[in-house]
Amino acid sequence: MPPSASTFYLPLRNGDQVKVNDHVYCSPSFAVRDGTPYSVARIMEFLPAQGTPTFDKGGKRNEPFTRVRVAWYYRPSDVSDRPVADSRLLLAAIYSEVCDINQLRAKCHVIHRDKITDLAGWKKRPDRFYFQRLFDPWIRKEFEVISATTVRNLPANIRDVLISRYEYVVAEKEVVPDLTDTLRHCDTCEQWCSPPETVQCDRCKKFFHMGCVNPPLLAKPSRGYGWTCAPCSRKHEEEVDSHEVRHPTPIAPKPKTNAPAPRGRGRPRKDRTLAEKEENMEIKHFKMWPFRYFGLYTVAEDTLDPDDLIFPRTATRVGPKYQSSVPLAPGLERSPELEERGGDSTIEVLGLVQDMSPAEVDTFELCKNTLTKDKTLKANVDWLTEVTFRFTDAWLAKRDLTTVNMKSPMRLEKWKKSETRYTDKDWNVLEIAAFEDAMLIHGAELRPVRDQVGTRPMPEVVRFYAHWKNSKLGEENIRIRAARSGGRDDAVRFTSPALSIDEGSIVRELTRGNNSCGACRTRESDVWWKAPKGLPTNILCDNCGISWRKYADLNVRPVREEALAKAKSGDKREGTPLHGPASKRAKTTPSVTSTPPPSGPVPATTQLRCLACQKQGPAGKVLRCRQCQFRVHAGVCGVVVDQSTVESWICELCSNEKTLEASLIPDCILCPRVRRDPKKKLLYPPPDSFLRACKPTEGQTWVHVVCTVFIPEVMYSDARRLRLVEGVSTIPQYRWSNKCTLCDHDGGAVVKCAECPAEFHVSCAWRHGHKFGFELQPVKASRRDSTTIVEFKDHSGCMVPLIICKGHIGHRRELHEICETNEFGETALQIYCQNYKQVPTAHTHGLLRKARRLDNILGGSDGTSTPSSDADTPPSGPEFRCYRCRSEFSPFFHPVSPANGKAVAHPDAKSWMCHRCFVEARENQVVTNGTAST
Repeated sequence: MPPSASTFYLPLRNGDQVKVNDHVYCSPSFAVRDGTPYSVARIMEFLPAQGTPTFDKGGKRNEPFTRVRVAWYYRPSDVSDRPVADSRLLLAAIYSEVCDINQLRAKCHVIHRDKITDLAGWKKRPDRFYFQRLFDPWIRKEFEVISATTVRNLPANIRDVLISRYEYVVAEKEVVPDLTDTLRHCDTCEQWCSPPETVQCDRCKKFFHMGCVNPPLLAKPSRGYGWTCAPCSRKHEEEVDSHEVRHPTPIAPKPKTNAPAPRGRGRPRKDRTLAEKEENMEIKHFKMWPFRYFGLYTVAEDTLDPDDLIFPRTATRVGPKYQSSVPLAPGLERSPELEERGGDSTIEVLGLVQDMSPAEVDTFELCKNTLTKDKTLKANVDWLTEVTFRFTDAWLAKRDLTTVNMKSPMRLEKWKKSETRYTDKDWNVLEIAAFEDAMLIHGAELRPVRDQVGTRPMPEVVRFYAHWKNSKLGEENIRIRAARSGGRDDAVRFTSPALSIDEGSIVRELTRGNNSCGACRTRESDVWWKAPKGLPTNILCDNCGISWRKYADLNVRPVREEALAKAKSGDKREGTPLHGPASKRAKTTPSVTSTPPPSGPVPATTQLRCLACQKQGPAGKVLRCRQCQFRVHAGVCGVVVDQSTVESWICELCSNEKTLEASLIPDCILCPRVRRDPKKKLLYPPPDSFLRACKPTEGQTWVHVVCTVFIPEVMYSDARRLRLVEGVSTIPQYRWSNKCTLCDHDGGAVVKCAECPAEFHVSCAWRHGHKFGFELQPVKASRRDSTTIVEFKDHSGCMVPLIICKGHIGHRRELHEICETNEFGETALQIYCQNYKQVPTAHTHGLLRKARRLDNILGGSDGTSTPSSDADTPPSGPEFRCYRCRSEFSPFFHPVSPANGKAVAHPDAKSWMCHRCFVEARENQVVTNGTAST
């Protein structure tokens, strides 16, 4: 019979034996984890297989242990993008999960920083970690962890219970000095002062309850202000009246800390006995946890309750939104305009099956079975909830229950204006692939997973994650049952399954071009490990592989491009002398003890990194030019491609080299002119920058996509595909004349920062890393009819493109990035262009729009063709037209006088001729200019 969980020792692959409360490395197989480092966890308990009875009648276990409940530790790099130099530092967490027992890899040691006397010596030993803070993954906040014995500002009975149960206390950083201070008593009632409801006199340093002060204080003083009690205030007034007050120079008190005193310089202590004592130190656990939250939102008396919650809390769970409705005091009446909470008008009935008669319940069950034949759908919680809801509506309306159907997936909830789906849409193949790729990169952090999927809101991603995780557990259970049915259960009944299951991260064979470590570049190793993505090679040596998996520490040796070029050409090998005949060069091949070369290529990843947002996405959502390798989200370039043509997509600059539809000079006309050497080849925008995304104009020139979007006067003929830029000539003169504060050039059009008067070119701002985005500004009710209102991610308003200098870190604007997508997969840039960048093309032609803009330019110039008097000014509107071709549109109309079939220019004439006919007449020597023939 298996032993109890308290005395059970699990043997691991390396010969270690672990028990409850030991710390271990935990990781699934390489195919699931994809080379990411091991997770560090503490064993809470061993469990049998899911669904099996835990205890028999005698109170003893009758099933082998196949699962383990572990409490996780986080690395700082797991919860933040900030680099941390100390690879042995961890973050504790009050978060546990049940995983398969074969995921335990090796034993390690994790203790609190205050319990380590020689930190430098502790970190030099292998498999040693330490922590001093706690991270809560639900509220995404860090807390301080201190020893429970250091808490002194508590009543004796509460402190004794706290110390007897827990080893550590979790609290906010600002609360730690109050907890570790001496016991505080109110100077008025002489009772213990709880820190949240305590105020301290700034002069006599005595403590008072806020309710014991006369008059009672309703709130504490604001930060930066002090409070004085009544005797001290009276004494201060007397000193002021007697002119004897003196203001001594205040001395800032030293901040309190619980860290051990720093040791003097010298060699670190190497006391092996002390180190082993620290490793085997007994830690108190209460209900499998050594921590308890005792911070800002804790009631001290709750510690006496053994069933009280120990998890960190936050202010978002404090307030009337999360509390019950308290009845009014006697004698007060509720306003009749307010709806009473809990009434028929404030609740929505989801099911009244308990009020139905037995015959109606039988009819309900029969009708429910006829609604669908899908067994999976019958077990779906959302489907069953909606069935109960619709049957309840029919029962309340006294309709026949057979009239209920589930054909429509939409429902109208009481608190929403429009219909919503009661169940999520089925995920397609691309969405599932993007989700699984994001899970390999980000793990269970679902917010970046949601951003990478792009087409699903956060609630749908959370629900799909639960179904996806359950399906993986179901597959694992099927494999376990199959192994048991094959007679392999007895061999591993009391031993770790890790003895018979290979991790899958060790490379058995090396290839000829992939026989060096991706980090240290060595070619000699007894064991080769599979490397994470992004390294020059796909393997790691034994030292680098273990360092990466255990400590997430990988010092990659940089590889110069010229060295790679020589290695590819075969001119030079690593380790050979610089001079000497080629026949005497030493051949560098793996040693006899190293593993043989790999077989077969590593499968290519389907993830592509967009150059606009620097985020990865699946192929199809992020496109890559087949010719120049330019990568960008399809939605920010107006590209609509079929899935069958994704691999053959070519950007517009590359395709123009063959089609020659626009100019071969790829310079943006909205940016400063680039001086070029006519003898050298044209320099195209680099393919590793988003500035390569260019669009042709109506004059066959080029502009950057980002320039057209953030300069308000520029428009598109087809805003859906971002084709044919128009309106460059309508940009006001001040944009061209003002200098850029970044490049100090006065060429090109400038825009203004949203937070300061700085002006710059859009491309210069992009190169300098300024913040680009779109803000949804609220619109007044009086302007809603004349303003285009856009809805994007639960926000609505007027969409305004903004550029903010990177120095404005503390701005409060909520910007949506240009590649940020909504629930339909449309990017913010795409939605903005479709609503604000489309020229009115319903009743006009592109050539006529261009002619009108040119007419406005020529009409305001001082050229020779401009009339000099009001009589010569062409009339506006449709009243004038060319007397020859009867056209109403022309860049300029000339006053002429027809005589003998010829058009003669005359200053007093009342007839008009368009510019085209006038030029043709001059070329045919039909038009004369007053005195001389032209």
